[in-house]
Amino acid sequence: MKRILPALFALMLTLMPFAAFAVQPDEIMADPAQEARARNLSRELRCMVCQNQSIDDSDAPLARDLRLLVRERIAAGSTDQQVMDFLVARYGEFVLLKPRVESRTLLLWLVPPLVLAGGGLALWFGNRRRNRAAAGEEGALFQLTPEEEARLEKLIADEAPSEKRV
Repeated sequence: MKRILPALFALMLTLMPFAAFAVQPDEIMADPAQEARARNLSRELRCMVCQNQSIDDSDAPLARDLRLLVRERIAAGSTDQQVMDFLVARYGEFVLLKPRVESRTLLLWLVPPLVLAGGGLALWFGNRRRNRAAAGEEGALFQLTPEEEARLEKLIADEAPSEKRV
């Protein structure tokens, strides 16, 4: 029991989410509705330094600047779409964690499902071919030579009259 408790504690620490939000107290807006909008937008924007982390989670100075910029735009009365459009115009489509579905990003959206479907079809055809080959080998294993067939027929013919006597 003494060994299990530290192991469970260590497991709990590794599984515990360490997503400490990087939003500083001086960044928080006075209006809770505007702060909620700012947090939602911050979760959709990529930190340009951290690459795969939202600016809401990042401690990088650039992420802080972007968070402040989002809050500034919201305080100025911009809608969520206007804030996103402003940031995309300023930093490019890469600033979005989830890129928009447009003609230039269509390949980005279509390739993963197509690759997945192609992989599934390849597995299905490969399995089908393997099953056919296995069935063909089983048939080849149980095919008798003409001599064996003649001997088998003779054995069956010899056994048939003995069944009639019983």
